[in-house]
Amino acid sequence: MDVPNREFLLAGSLEELKAKGRLILHGGHRPILVIYDRGRVFALDNRCPHMGFLLERGSVEDGILTCHWHHARFDLESGCTFDLWADDVPIFPVELRNGEVWVKIAFGDADPAAHWRQRLADGLAHDLGLVIAKAVHGQLAAAVPHSDIVRQVALFGAQNRDGWSVGLTILTALANLLPVLPEEEAYIALFHGARRVAADCDGEAPRRERAPLGSQPDPVTLKRWLAGWTSVRHREAAERTLLTAIAAGASPAMLADALLAAATERAFADTGHSLDFINKAFECLDLIGWEHAAAVLPTVIGQMVAARGAEELTAWRQPVDLIALCEQAGSELPELFAAGRGVHDWSEHATLARELLGDDPVRMVDALKAAIRAGAVPVDLSRSLAYGAALRVARFGNANEHADWETAHHVFTYANALHQMLKRIGTTHTDEHITAARGVLHGAMALYLTRYLNVPPARIPGEDGELFNDLPVDIEGISAALLDAFDRQRQVDLAARLVAQHLKLGHSPQALIATLARALLREDAGFHAYQMLEAGVRQYTEWADTDAGRHMLIAVARYLAAHSPTERAALQTADIARRLMRGGELHQEEGASS
Repeated sequence: MDVPNREFLLAGSLEELKAKGRLILHGGHRPILVIYDRGRVFALDNRCPHMGFLLERGSVEDGILTCHWHHARFDLESGCTFDLWADDVPIFPVELRNGEVWVKIAFGDADPAAHWRQRLADGLAHDLGLVIAKAVHGQLAAAVPHSDIVRQVALFGAQNRDGWSVGLTILTALANLLPVLPEEEAYIALFHGARRVAADCDGEAPRRERAPLGSQPDPVTLKRWLAGWTSVRHREAAERTLLTAIAAGASPAMLADALLAAATERAFADTGHSLDFINKAFECLDLIGWEHAAAVLPTVIGQMVAARGAEELTAWRQPVDLIALCEQAGSELPELFAAGRGVHDWSEHATLARELLGDDPVRMVDALKAAIRAGAVPVDLSRSLAYGAALRVARFGNANEHADWETAHHVFTYANALHQMLKRIGTTHTDEHITAARGVLHGAMALYLTRYLNVPPARIPGEDGELFNDLPVDIEGISAALLDAFDRQRQVDLAARLVAQHLKLGHSPQALIATLARALLREDAGFHAYQMLEAGVRQYTEWADTDAGRHMLIAVARYLAAHSPTERAALQTADIARRLMRGGELHQEEGASS
């Protein structure tokens, strides 16, 4: 066979094709449907791009091929769909040679990365889950870096919705976990993040661009202005102030300090979501590049200025005025940090965390003051707060209402966000960041208000010398048992015991995290589940193989088990896309046409 024919396969004679109307050719990595219609010959992938049903079983009329599975319709000549949810079907060039039909079986684009980037843009714009899944898979197969995919999705979300969204938080949380995920789970994670961003933007008004001020005020003035505009809920002024700081070259630490100070103008705003969104916007820029700061950071301003603060809630005012307590303690922070300056190596993080789990808010504030005098800096305080909040989840009583999981979860994810922001700000000039440190006081009071969730407290597995003789000991067996627990409802305690067993035996924490991620990624998980996993893993890295670190992952497992299983519809979409992209015949039966 000559060189050109190496790319072509013989489908059959033209007369045979005219007589039968269609032929099936098995070439390359996918079956090809060859159709004769109105004097012309067309060749298409025989699998419907929607769910892989055999297009040979469809019908042709007026140049339109209809798949009878979900009634998707395709233009025979181009393969383009009339129904966007179905995606386009790949086509193949055809040549007629001496009464024979030859089909070019080579498949692929000259620039697959560019092709799948455009398909991802299409999928995001029209909220097409299957197209998004294929495009993510296609980009990964074309060796596109994870960060490039995250960047494309994040910038789409920032531009096509007027404000930071749940989807962008999920995208960033999952992107933070990518380094510990196997490639198959990385595909699922990127798909989940992208589909949630697309859903958030569907039908929303795009973001309106605003410009920085024409002047260049100093950083202290910009910080003061931002807090002031936030306090009076003046969004445009706050955004222009932030954009001015970005245009002036303010560092991420300076921007974090200014935004954290403004965000804590209201206590525990929007049950902690406001601060968590701000932190995730910063982490998003760490992933996609700080050159996009002007596009991403202002998206958090709308919620920040509109957020409802806890000072407006009765529970924070009666029977104890927790806001007044925070304000009084906040006024003392400059003196307290000055007293602790010069004292080094404070390390009583776990002790302080347990003191913050008390039932007396005054004593809790006194414990924070004592820690500051002893040399604790804001990031130390937030680390202790995060551990205390994790213990609330780890000891969450099963007798509580299911919705109360979210109450405990909110405090933990708030505390993690606060800790990450304070780490970003740094500790070299604590006196300049005292305003931001009041967020610890707010978090401590939120922790106090959730004390009833531990009455009675659930036992943490492994305490008091508990043995796990009924559980598997090998890493594969523990992983399988943990996934099996997530397949059934109300397996909170079993999931916690399996995590404790894994860590007690010294198995790889990274393997355990990968298993927890796999359990989450197969679910149609709610927003909070993604937050919980990522925050728990973040905090585990702070404590590593200590009791506190183990408690972090136990808290994650208990929360995820309480919210599993779900229908897993999104996983089905991702799996269909993966099999189609790999050339699988999803609906092939024995004896099918060949």
